[in-house]
Amino acid sequence: MPAPGPSSLKEKVRHLPQGPGVYLMKDRLGAIIYVGKAKNLRRRVSSYFQSSRGVLQQPKIRALVDLIRDLEVIEVKSEPEALLLEGRLIKQYRPKYNTDFTDDKRFLLVRLDESVDIPKFTLVRYRKDDNARYFGPFPHSGHLRRTLSEMRKKFGIVLADTQPRRIGPDRYRLYDDVRAELYGHGNEVTTAEFRDRLTDACLFFEGRSREMLKELKLQMQEASEKKNYEKAAGLRDLVFALDQTLSRTRKFARNPVPAPVETHAVEELQRVLGFNVRPVNLECFDISHISGTFVVASMVHFTEGRPDKAHYRRYKIRSFVGNDDFRAMEEVVGRRYRRLAAEGKPFPELVVIDGGKGQVAAALKAFLILDLEPPPLIGLAKKKETIIFSDGREPLNLPLNHPALQLLQRLRDEAHRFANTFNADLRTKRIRESILDTFPGLGKVRRKALLDHFGSIDRLKNADVNKLKEVPGIGPKTAAELHAFLKINRTARAIPAPE
Repeated sequence: MPAPGPSSLKEKVRHLPQGPGVYLMKDRLGAIIYVGKAKNLRRRVSSYFQSSRGVLQQPKIRALVDLIRDLEVIEVKSEPEALLLEGRLIKQYRPKYNTDFTDDKRFLLVRLDESVDIPKFTLVRYRKDDNARYFGPFPHSGHLRRTLSEMRKKFGIVLADTQPRRIGPDRYRLYDDVRAELYGHGNEVTTAEFRDRLTDACLFFEGRSREMLKELKLQMQEASEKKNYEKAAGLRDLVFALDQTLSRTRKFARNPVPAPVETHAVEELQRVLGFNVRPVNLECFDISHISGTFVVASMVHFTEGRPDKAHYRRYKIRSFVGNDDFRAMEEVVGRRYRRLAAEGKPFPELVVIDGGKGQVAAALKAFLILDLEPPPLIGLAKKKETIIFSDGREPLNLPLNHPALQLLQRLRDEAHRFANTFNADLRTKRIRESILDTFPGLGKVRRKALLDHFGSIDRLKNADVNKLKEVPGIGPKTAAELHAFLKINRTARAIPAPE
C-alpha cells in the first residue's frame, strides 16, 4: 500500500486527538525518522506543516518535514506518561532526527593506553576499538579537567602534558622538576610501582562515572516531580546518552575491570567485613516503584566480583498493594531463599540490601519467619554509602575510593538498573494497554476479557471484527466500533519485552 501523500497527511493531522501523547514521523519506506511528545497532539504535529510557523525556519526541521510521508500517534493519559513513552520509543527505534538523544559525541572520555610502560590519562571525544581502556563519558569538561588535576596529586599519575624519561632498565623519571615530590609521590618509579598507582586511579574513575549517572537521574526525577517536563526531558536525554556510552565502553573495552582488581576488591571486602570465608558469591536486592505503583524488585548475582546474569531474578510484589519498601523487601528475600532451600542449593556468602536499617531488618525477618539460617547480610545506605550490619555491629563508612566499597556500589547499582528496567517495561506495557480506557462504554470487566482473550494489546489491535465478537460481552456493534477505534490508534510494531 503506497504511503500517504502530502495532502492526505495534512488531512490525517487535522483529525488527530487533542490530548497528550507521542507521535512517530515516517519516511516513504515506512521507517521511523523522528519521535516526539506533545501535550496536545493535534496542535503540536500541525505546527510542522504550517509554513508561517517559526519552527520551519530551522534547516534541520525543514529537512525532516520534507521526508515525512506518514505518521502515527499513541495517546496517553498525561504528560509524564508521554515523557516516559517518548524516551522508550527513541531508545527502541533510534530515529535519525532524534540526534540530541542518540548522539553522545559531546561528552569527553578519558583514555588510558596500557600497552606502554608509563600509561597517561588523556582526554578524547571518541572511543576507538584500539585495546585501550576508556572511562566516562563525563558531561562537564571543566569539572573533569579539575578532577584529573586532583587525581595527579592524589594518585601520582601522569597526564597528556607529561613526558616521562627512562633513567634505567626499568626505572622512569616522571617530571624534570620537583612537582611530583610536592604532590606526595615519588618522581622516580618502576613500571610495577606505577601500575599500583594506576589501579587505584582506575577504580576511582569507574566509581565517578556511575556517581555522575546517579546525580543526573536524581535531577531528572526531581524535575519531573515539579512538572518541569522540558527540563526532565533534557536530563533524560543526557542520562540516556551517558548510560549508552557507559554500556558500550564496558562492552568493547579489552578488560574494563581487570581480574586482579576484582580479586583485590573481593579480598578487601572479606577483610573489612571480618569474614572467615571468601565472599565469592554476592547477591543484592533492590525495590523499584513509582509513588507506590508498579512495585517490583530485582536480585542480581556477582561471582568473583563480576556480574553473573544467568542468576539474575526479578519479582512482582504479590503479598500487598501499595508503597511499603520494607514489606516488599521481606517478601522477595523470603521467596528467593525459600526456593534455594527447597532445591537444596547453597546460599551466597553475602547478601546485600539496597537500603538502611529498616530494609536490612525486613530482609532478616524473612529468614526468621522461614526458620532459615541467614547468610551474612548487610545494607548499603545511599546517603553516605554507609554499610549497615545485621548482626548489631556499628555502621561502617569506607573511603569512596576503597575497592571493597566500589565493589558493593557496582553490585547495588546493577540491582538498581535491573529493577528500574523491569519497572519501565511494566509502565510501558500499561501505557499501551491504557488505550482501552479511552474507548467509551468499555468497563473494567470487558477490558480484562479482551486482554485475557488476546494476550496482548498488539494482538488485540490486529484482530478483525469476527475475532473481537468471540470475546464474551463484545457484541457485533461494539466489535465494529472497537475495530475502527483500534485501527486509528494502531502503532507500527510492539515494544520489546523486558530483558
